[in-house]
Amino acid sequence: MVECLPNVSELSPDEKSELIVRLFAELQLLRDTVETLKNRVDFLEAENKELRDEVQELRGKLAKNSKNSSKPPSSDGLKKPKPKSLRKSSGKKPGGQQGHSSARLEMVDQPDHTIVHSVDECQQCGHSLDAIDAVDCRRRQVIDIPPMKLEVTEHQAETKCCPGCGSRNEAKFPESVKTSVQYGVRIKAWLVYLNQYQLLPYDRTCQLVEDLFSHTISQGTLYNWNLACYRNLESTEKQISQAILASEVAHFDETGIRQQGKLHWLHTASTSRLTFYGLHARRGAEAMIDLGILPHYTGHAVHDHWKSYFTFSCDHSLCNAHHLRELTYLAEQDQQAWAASLIDLLLEAKTISEATPENCLAEDSPELASIRHRYDALIASGLEQNLPPLVQEALEKKKRGRPKQSKAKNMLDRLRDLKPQVLAFLTHPLIPFDNNQGERDIRMAKLKQKISGCFRGPKGGDIFARIRGYVSTLRKNDCRILAGIQSTFHQPPNLPASILAAE
Repeated sequence: MVECLPNVSELSPDEKSELIVRLFAELQLLRDTVETLKNRVDFLEAENKELRDEVQELRGKLAKNSKNSSKPPSSDGLKKPKPKSLRKSSGKKPGGQQGHSSARLEMVDQPDHTIVHSVDECQQCGHSLDAIDAVDCRRRQVIDIPPMKLEVTEHQAETKCCPGCGSRNEAKFPESVKTSVQYGVRIKAWLVYLNQYQLLPYDRTCQLVEDLFSHTISQGTLYNWNLACYRNLESTEKQISQAILASEVAHFDETGIRQQGKLHWLHTASTSRLTFYGLHARRGAEAMIDLGILPHYTGHAVHDHWKSYFTFSCDHSLCNAHHLRELTYLAEQDQQAWAASLIDLLLEAKTISEATPENCLAEDSPELASIRHRYDALIASGLEQNLPPLVQEALEKKKRGRPKQSKAKNMLDRLRDLKPQVLAFLTHPLIPFDNNQGERDIRMAKLKQKISGCFRGPKGGDIFARIRGYVSTLRKNDCRILAGIQSTFHQPPNLPASILAAE
């Protein structure tokens, strides 16, 4: 490298030529170095941006909870968010409202037992009062359960000899009495009720019988009772499925659940009066086809935008409770002003539609036109703030394909493209604002898993799904669940026509 330039006037022509060559070489070296450093800077800037995006994404994941995303409350852990409802206050005072039914204890007219506490002598002078009639009587009642014991009923079938012909004649046992010793339908139904509806695990259900009655029932026996109930409910489950197919609006949801250590999916289809559950090894369209409701459904399917639902040609309505949670995240974590405004608009639209006598807005109403216009304006504003990502040269060199879109952009695209499905609740009286019905119906499966863990047998999940669908349907229609389960041990139960009527 040339440290300093010599006096050119003193150099010979050959020395000058040599100097020029050296300077040119050094210049070229500097150019290459600058280019290398420039490329390095570009690479580091791209890498830095990628790392910043990754950090932002991780921070976003840490910030997500059950209040601003679709994550279940169980995932919140010990750092549960402060309760924050998107519903507005009704202005009513806490507690029971005027006209609500009372749950306080009331005396009964005909008690099962009566104990008379007599007055034997006068408390003042000691005179005997045994022969004196009472002039008044104060009453108090104690409500309790009777002593716990199993009741054994013996059936005896007589044998008689005919004096005329000498033949032996034997009485017949009732059809339900088949063996020398057996359990009755009430204890079968009671334990299936505790296991499948109250969600007691097999071992704790059997332990309860031991503690209450000093009687041992094996888990295998309880499983066989559940299996018998499951088999007798096959035709009832078909009745429920057919009734859901005939309904104008139905709710759909699914959740993961483990059977024999492998992840399965519990799918639900439901209405306000009916519940169907089906267990499948898959989550998507394959499972929905096998379960047999969605492929034939022609009404309005309310769901949470899981893409597999759009495989089917029925009308679709999206759950706005999910949208509100996602919008809350974008407003709080990403400072997306349009998201906060859209939350207010959706809640306002819900209030307006519910305030109408028809529970919906007419297609030509100015309120509907205004809501749709404001909706479009907010989506357009959001799209202007969240332009598609530019393909940077450094990123192109590092990895192929398009850069990942932001969560805000993805949601804006979805809300824009599925506007009719998002706002369907405004123009149809039976379509709700959210999919809370489906979420309520699926919640018990998660509670079952939390209490009992996974299903250990190959049919445990199927048994739970069918029985739970039946008892959920009974519950929605104010039918007695225990009596309903008991009926399954006599013959396959038929649901009343009032339950199966189209909604």
